[in-house]
Amino acid sequence: MSERTATPRRTSGDEPAKRSLTDRLQDTFSSAAEEHRANAGPREARGSRARRVPGRQPRRARLRLTRIDPWSVMKTSFLLSVAFGVVTFVAIFMVWSVLGAAGVWDSINSAVASIVEGDSGNSTFDVTDYVGMSRVLGFTLLVSVLDVILITAIATLTAFLYNLAAALLGGIEVTLAEDEK
Repeated sequence: MSERTATPRRTSGDEPAKRSLTDRLQDTFSSAAEEHRANAGPREARGSRARRVPGRQPRRARLRLTRIDPWSVMKTSFLLSVAFGVVTFVAIFMVWSVLGAAGVWDSINSAVASIVEGDSGNSTFDVTDYVGMSRVLGFTLLVSVLDVILITAIATLTAFLYNLAAALLGGIEVTLAEDEK
């Protein structure tokens, strides 16, 4: 005798009668209609639904965004704008370092000296006096601080304005769908 175990076969009395394709389709459509009614019904009916059966379409929920917390918007926009300021500062530092290492400033100095003074070669012009690393990074830091303040204030004001508009108009409607697995 083999070591495999066979599942016992049901007798014809236990086995339900084979259903036709139309019966199975009708059952599928009626369960979909019930699920749609449950999604559209009041909150009490929504919590009593069973788990999703494999092979069904994902459930969908229509929600309305009626309020945004201005305090959370302010905190988030502050952190994002600080990150943006740091990235800007580092990017400007890297660009100015690469330009200095490539000899761009020396080339500009020699070009200006040859234009202004001709062939004498004793020029006192230095482009880094006007657009040197310390001046550019100082200006970048000032602009970054102003951006942090302005972006934070504008985002917070936008949250307040959205809340006012949502109170009048009802907010933004969003449809969420369950992931298919």
